Amino acid sequence: MNKLKFLIFLLIVSSYNISAQEIIDLYKGPIPNSRQSSIKEPAAGAPGGSVTVVIKPTLELYLPDKSVATGCAVVICPGGAYRMLAYQGEGVRTARELMKRGISVFLLKYRLPLDSTMVDKTIGPLQDAQQAIKTVRENAALYGIDINRVGIMGFSAGGHLASTAATHFEKPVIENSNNTNLRPDFAILIYPVISMQENLTHADSRANLLGKNPSKELVDYYSNELQVKENTPPVYLTHTGDDNVVDVDNSILFYESLRHKKVPAEMHLYAKGNHGFVLSKPADEWIVPILNWLKTIKMINI
Repeated sequence: MNKLKFLIFLLIVSSYNISAQEIIDLYKGPIPNSRQSSIKEPAAGAPGGSVTVVIKPTLELYLPDKSVATGCAVVICPGGAYRMLAYQGEGVRTARELMKRGISVFLLKYRLPLDSTMVDKTIGPLQDAQQAIKTVRENAALYGIDINRVGIMGFSAGGHLASTAATHFEKPVIENSNNTNLRPDFAILIYPVISMQENLTHADSRANLLGKNPSKELVDYYSNELQVKENTPPVYLTHTGDDNVVDVDNSILFYESLRHKKVPAEMHLYAKGNHGFVLSKPADEWIVPILNWLKTIKMINI
């Protein structure tokens, strides 16, 4: 890619508020694993740009100008303890920053696990993450994306969802008669919940996803540090040592599991910043290291 063109494009897009080009329904037909409920999805999100109810999951598209597009795509999963989605702060804001840098972004508004809206709430978010990867890959030509450079990114509980998609792709929980590859080509995990083990997990995320008294089998299955295999995709992790919401040991333990399975992984730890540090740090401070990592694994070449 021509560096001068890229710098000019950055100057142009930084001068106005970038909006999504399109919002598409994640499922064309009936939404799997849904049950009828009196709960309604509000037309607008909650105050502060969060989303508290999702009945109809969607993908919000942020596609870069063709002159700077890298061919790389990422599905973003905002966090929120599986109770809400930090949709604007972690989702839209990050999507705009990555789009400016030539990455196609598909911001996922995934269903929050509720017994009242789902037959099995434990698989609902994963269904939407797998469907998002499937949708991006099956429409890669339409969006100018390399089918072999489709990753997933998640924050906090969204990091748990992203790491679940990166470790459970061999067991589809959606209809996939086309045998579309559900394995993300990389995973970017920002202060992620990884484990569901009682001594390490984020208690609210675990309770919201698995219920108050989950079985050991279920806890182990969604403790993603236990699910790493040799074919787990490359992973980038970042966290702060002073995180008092999601213990940094979630990232450290996952990194160790990846290392022992010889899965390419990189981890960036900040001494301070606490949970949600991306909302206060300048974007370049935490996004540029991600771009550099994406270069090393040959997902982008800017």
